[in-house]
Amino acid sequence: MISLAFLATAINYLDRQTLSVAAPLLRDQFHMSNTEYSRVLFAFLLAYTIMNGVSGPLIDRLGTRLGYGLCIAWWSAAALLHAFARGAMSLGVFRFLLGIGEAGNWPGGVKVVAEWFPARERALASGIFNSGSAVGAILAPPVVVYIISRLGWPAAFAATGLTGFVWLACWWPIYRTPDPPAGGSSALPPRIPVKQLLRSRFVLAFTFSKIFLDPVWYFYIFWFPEYLKRARHFDMASIGAYAWIPFAVAGAGNFAGGLLAGYLLGRGLTVMSARKTSVTFYAALMLSAIPAVLTSQAWISIALVSVAMFGYTGSLANMLSMPADVFPGSAVASVYGIASMGSGFGGMLFTLITGWMVDHYSYAPVFIGFGIMPLICALILWTLAGPGKVGTARSS
Repeated sequence: MISLAFLATAINYLDRQTLSVAAPLLRDQFHMSNTEYSRVLFAFLLAYTIMNGVSGPLIDRLGTRLGYGLCIAWWSAAALLHAFARGAMSLGVFRFLLGIGEAGNWPGGVKVVAEWFPARERALASGIFNSGSAVGAILAPPVVVYIISRLGWPAAFAATGLTGFVWLACWWPIYRTPDPPAGGSSALPPRIPVKQLLRSRFVLAFTFSKIFLDPVWYFYIFWFPEYLKRARHFDMASIGAYAWIPFAVAGAGNFAGGLLAGYLLGRGLTVMSARKTSVTFYAALMLSAIPAVLTSQAWISIALVSVAMFGYTGSLANMLSMPADVFPGSAVASVYGIASMGSGFGGMLFTLITGWMVDHYSYAPVFIGFGIMPLICALILWTLAGPGKVGTARSS
């Protein structure tokens, strides 16, 4: 079951990263500045932010099989539409439609984890499905560059969009809700109203913390190929050859995050303390973004960005597990969807700031800011999120 969520996440990022890889070509063809490109990204994040608050409760209401399936059907169709873009405006519209569907992936994946895995295994299971983001991002540079070189950029969007419909053909007949344990009740836990979730200290703190963590990842996935071209003077072939490396390292972070949390749990820490400690450790690794922009050597920069991205996925593996540690399975998609509105809001804000800063100054202040922000996320979790028991939520 977790392999299905892994594949969906890989497809999600393959669709998302197609624009990032093709951006140097499309920006030249459509005559887009950094600021105009940031507005196209803003359109995606605007839809993503709004729909995170909708997709989570929707998946909780419809069930994982139907709700998750509808999300990937929508975003796959939207990905196909990118092939018909003829300028910055139409590209922004199609990015908006893509964001509507892609917002459902993480609430859906978190719900799969909550349905199938006990607390001790959730961080590793979350890391497994979230590693699909790294796999999709690894595949995107060589695959998209190859398709563009042979068939043009519209074919690249069409080919990646079709993969989602292949996934649906596997998902629909395979996925099921697990049977209750022997001797356990088969009754589903009651749904927690969204209004009640919004009054939860944990939900509010968790949402606020994601404002400062997830935009760092958005920067790397949306801007890293652009950074290699504009600041490091890579051509498209070089981008295809090297842009995947940090994402490959990030894939290992998904597993490292789960392993560290498991080790800390084995040493007697509470579930929430183990999660927060792991997030803090990996957030500190993301400070490597600062020397990455200051070095004159491109290979050192790529290596340091790889460490930062490893830190992000190690942190996220534990963040993905937190809603299921605190709330019953009937609410986890809603909790993560609400919290992801924070990441979307932060993504919109910091994406626009990135475009403006690069146009008016350079990439240096951007990398420095994104190196520091994850530690703010960790600080919020330690000071505001509480010990892990929230009202109607269950203890771990």
